[in-house]
Amino acid sequence: MTLKKIVVTGIGASSPLGGTARDSWNALLAGESGVRTIEADWVEQYELPVTFAAQAKVAPADVLERVETKRLDPSSQHALISAREAWADAGSPDIDPLRIAVDYATGIGGIWTLVDAWETLRERGPRRVLPMTVPMLMPNGPAAAISMDLSARGGARTVVSACASGTESITNAYDHLQAGLADVIIAGGAEAAIHPLPIAAFAAMQALSKRNDDPAAASRPYDLNRDGFVLGEGAGSIVLETEEHALARGARIYAELAGGSVTSDAYHITAPDPDGNAAARAMRMAVEHAGGSIEDVTHINAHATSTPVGDIAEYHALLRIFGDRLHDIPVSATKAATGHLLGGTGALEAIFTILAVHERMAPPTINLDDQDPAIPLDVVTAPRPLGDGPQLAISNSFGFGGHNAVVAFRSV
Repeated sequence: MTLKKIVVTGIGASSPLGGTARDSWNALLAGESGVRTIEADWVEQYELPVTFAAQAKVAPADVLERVETKRLDPSSQHALISAREAWADAGSPDIDPLRIAVDYATGIGGIWTLVDAWETLRERGPRRVLPMTVPMLMPNGPAAAISMDLSARGGARTVVSACASGTESITNAYDHLQAGLADVIIAGGAEAAIHPLPIAAFAAMQALSKRNDDPAAASRPYDLNRDGFVLGEGAGSIVLETEEHALARGARIYAELAGGSVTSDAYHITAPDPDGNAAARAMRMAVEHAGGSIEDVTHINAHATSTPVGDIAEYHALLRIFGDRLHDIPVSATKAATGHLLGGTGALEAIFTILAVHERMAPPTINLDDQDPAIPLDVVTAPRPLGDGPQLAISNSFGFGGHNAVVAFRSV
């Protein structure tokens, strides 16, 4: 079967760095941090050991209508904001709704709705539980909200695979376009889990950084003094279509979604396989799927969460694939600026990778003061031109449960 060329024609984001994809990208290039102290009473009320996070730069309530914020969980609010931006950026294509589909993702879903409803039940009884509770808390809420808003009737699918979710949704969209199930697909992921319960739970696992005195510097991938990840929130959405369809309607093309791959460690529910076998296979398969070779890869957006174990495990996986050439490939670890958006992180980082190959500029990794000698990567610490030649970049996402997802983007 002859593969179709799949291209990106629209991008949108609601992130800790900005309320749009472009604002987020510009802040990333400027070396800004989206991490700050949480100004909420519940931090002190629950005596949380971690008092900071990467909250969205622009609150959904400042963008959406009041009725939308009342009927949507925060995760769906971020998803809707980013999808509307991506759709408008793609030119709001006027096509048959039956040929528009949604492939979306989340890692946790409507945690705010779920816990708030439980507290209402305990304190005020069942009659006070909102009728919209189930539609708001269900993990497919973001995909449903987007499909209804854009009249997408070609299917609305949801991936829930922890921190690999957003990237996996993009690989699914690629497959669905190749299969001819739609002409245009909105893909991405969203998360809004900056809530006392996830913070307490992640802290109990010793997964979160505890730099309460210096939040902006807390997420520090590859740094010798990294001590955990920073919880983030937001969403990223991209519009995908075949090149033939995009050219026929005169759409602007950012990049080609050249390939993708999904594998699983089958090793541990939270820890990555230290050998990196499945993660490495996902990278190799994504590059091969793109019709390229390891020598063609010019940029890597790493998963790089800033955990002591995770960063080095990913390095071993990268080394397994790229060998000595790895140390000549510019690597960006953008969670240093955005924190970790869990199910939304892969979608946001896909946007950063798309813009990197589109503008031929690798974004910086902030907070790298003392690089771990056990991870001798060529880490980008200031915006770095990628050159005028063809660019093939990969974006890695790895999640609890041993989920691995990688997408490859090519310049056009």
